[in-house]
Amino acid sequence: MSAEETSTRFRVEGMDCASCANKIDTAVRRLPGVEDVSVSVVAGTLTLGHKGADLAQVQKKVTDLGYRISPLTGAAPKAAKPHDHDHDHGDHDHAPKKADALEGMHGHDHGSEDVPWWKTAKAQLTIFCGLAVAAAFGLELVQPAWHTWLFIVAMLVGLVPIARRAFQGAVNGSPFSIETLMTIAAVGAVFIDAAEEAAIVVLLFLIGELLEGIATGRARASIKALADLVPRKALREVEGKVGEVEAAELVVGDVVLVRPGDRIPADGVVLSGEGAVDEAPVTGESVPRHKGPEDQVFAGTVNQDGALRIRVTAAAADNTIARIISLVEEAQESKAPTERFIDRFSKYYTPGVLLVGALVAILPPLVTGAAWDEWVYKGLAILLIGCPCALVISTPAAIAAALSAGARQGLLMKGGVVLEQLGKINMVALDKTGTLTEGRPQVTDVIAVGRSEAEMLRLAAALEVGSSHPLATAILAKAKAAGVEPVAASNAGALGGKGVVGTLDGVELFLGSPRAAAARVPLSEDFSIRIGALNDEGKTVSVLLAGNEVAGLIAMRDEPRDDARTGLAALKELGADVVMLTGDNVRTAKAIGADLGIKVNAELLPEDKQRIVTGLKSEGKVVAKVGDGINDAPALAAADIGIAMGGGTDVALETADAAVLHGRVMDVANLIRISRATMANIGQNITIALGLKAVFLVTTIIGVTGLWPAILADTGATLLVTANALRLLAWKGQKG
Repeated sequence: MSAEETSTRFRVEGMDCASCANKIDTAVRRLPGVEDVSVSVVAGTLTLGHKGADLAQVQKKVTDLGYRISPLTGAAPKAAKPHDHDHDHGDHDHAPKKADALEGMHGHDHGSEDVPWWKTAKAQLTIFCGLAVAAAFGLELVQPAWHTWLFIVAMLVGLVPIARRAFQGAVNGSPFSIETLMTIAAVGAVFIDAAEEAAIVVLLFLIGELLEGIATGRARASIKALADLVPRKALREVEGKVGEVEAAELVVGDVVLVRPGDRIPADGVVLSGEGAVDEAPVTGESVPRHKGPEDQVFAGTVNQDGALRIRVTAAAADNTIARIISLVEEAQESKAPTERFIDRFSKYYTPGVLLVGALVAILPPLVTGAAWDEWVYKGLAILLIGCPCALVISTPAAIAAALSAGARQGLLMKGGVVLEQLGKINMVALDKTGTLTEGRPQVTDVIAVGRSEAEMLRLAAALEVGSSHPLATAILAKAKAAGVEPVAASNAGALGGKGVVGTLDGVELFLGSPRAAAARVPLSEDFSIRIGALNDEGKTVSVLLAGNEVAGLIAMRDEPRDDARTGLAALKELGADVVMLTGDNVRTAKAIGADLGIKVNAELLPEDKQRIVTGLKSEGKVVAKVGDGINDAPALAAADIGIAMGGGTDVALETADAAVLHGRVMDVANLIRISRATMANIGQNITIALGLKAVFLVTTIIGVTGLWPAILADTGATLLVTANALRLLAWKGQKG
């Protein structure tokens, strides 16, 4: 895509199903200067990549098709797309989309999202048509002779807008639309003296469209609810003074104050203060997480207790909520293989329905001399039965609902391709550090010599006060958990590659590696054996010396996540084998692997991980690679599905096909579960759509059902399919 190409986004109202999107896409793509078109039904947007296209002409074209359109933002330079490593990721032009997502969702466009459904143009047309049909029935009682004309007028109230949309669709490249079938059937019914049925059929069609729009609005509202999580205002601290500003004005490096009960206005890192933060809106985690200095926090989460001073690490357009909205919208625009197949199928299906309807209407009278009225009536009913709405919406409705439900649980997937492929996974390769483990060391063993454990922790912690080194942080956390309040040692300092020294209560202290400690004070054979045993368990050992005596040792290890065992067990229950791929040393990796009961490959370079993943694929495995999205990038790209684990960093979200925001191993299994639930839902939807059509096709031909049941079958199938798909919005997954 060249540098001159720009991207413009529009809000489109009245677009409720995939066929609406296809009509807009086909019409706009024909206009001069238009390079790329992306239409999102669930987001209600049209994104245009163009070189000098007449935007007024674009808006007129969409308006002519029967939809209302308004600019969402101005044009912006369009960035180049990254590689998609064999997956349909949609358009990754994140910068404009993130800003648009929040701007549009925060009400600046004043679209139909802001009005109740009964005040929309579609609802008003349906109500007006309903009143016209009711009036026709009432007036027929007074003037029976006007029966036909009364119902023709009532029918035209609803049919004229439908026929206009059918005409505009036909002249703009979509001749075989649902509106075309509807118009032919209604007009044909009048000619065979079934005006009353024609009027009822048109009304039922409008009611079906209205209900379909309401259902689509529910899915659209699920994305809008995400944007509403971010507060409009923030308390920014400048030179010690706090003032209220728009949250959208915050920039990286700003310091904000978040009071108890307030929502956090931006992604950031806690500078001071501590307390519980409810992250459920972003990660789906039901238990609030304790946050203190250096901990990461997300925009939209709720500070439950204790004031927090937070340094902003991402502007409004790049915060976690904006990225989620952007990814969900892009994902919903990216079609799954099943959806693409149904789209191709429907292009032949609708003309086929017209042909079958014509043959049913014409052949029996011509061949057998049957009554024309009877068979033309049956042919028109078949046109209504054959409406492809339920079939076309069966897949995108389920995928949109699943993507929204997943996002609310902290599971992000880049489109229908990824969502469909996840359910086929039978091999999961996981990184160790930060994926299977917490990514930071924890004290596992404290062995004191000649004093209490608490006293030993007091001495060790005294050397580490004020240090941000991971090992120091682990020792201080252990001391705090044991109720020890350390006092900083005097003359404290680090000895490069050996350890730390300092003086407390007149005693010189040293905390460092066993080798450095042995160079100062001889270590007993039993003590050395104990150190070796701890090393064999993959633990890092530090020896504490007090004066010329050994005071004890502290062993630390990056421990498995709380849900690692249950998460791995869940993967195995789903039929997926698991393997660890890590760059860590063999001893540590094998200790963690034995603890978790999985096969281990250690001391791997990034290219080694990629080679192993490629080898697994060559064996016929469908491989998911789970990692942090940075040093695992080659393996993530090589896998069938790359899954980023962690807090939603830009690199992780861009590199991988899916991301687990909360960092739970169980959520990798949940990605497979939501995929399989979605594919089962799609199968049910297709069965409902085609099954009802098959039943009513037979009953219509043998004369049991007619026009009214035919349109009820189509509308009913569409509603059943949509309602079934929306069940996925309630999906919660399994907690670890």
